[in-house]
Amino acid sequence: MTVLFAVGAEVTRADIPCLCSGLADLLRARPDRQQVDRAGHQPPSSEVVCDVSAARPDVVTVEALARLRLTAGRHGWRLTVRGARPELIDLFSLMGLGGFFAAAQQAATRQATATPQTTAPQASAAPPPPT
Repeated sequence: MTVLFAVGAEVTRADIPCLCSGLADLLRARPDRQQVDRAGHQPPSSEVVCDVSAARPDVVTVEALARLRLTAGRHGWRLTVRGARPELIDLFSLMGLGGFFAAAQQAATRQATATPQTTAPQASAAPPPPT
């Protein structure tokens, strides 16, 4: 099951708790919501697709996405980011959060070599690699 969520262009720090609360309410209201099993694994179909194509590439957006990822994870869902501009991806890397997008970039590269790509690559909020 996929849930769509969007982050707007003008996100402020004061908006972040409201965004997280809105996402949590949306996920709790899903009659088909997925639960994390005892081993901590979430079903592969439980995905929140967060569109950030309108979002400004700034520190507040990075904080909002990190907190939305935590909110989704607490409810047994995986957050996938769609429409991230290169500047936003670079900002995540600069802040030491490059792993936030790493899994999707690798998947997009594999997909591009396997078949011609017709849509923009999506970035996944995968956990950062161990350091």
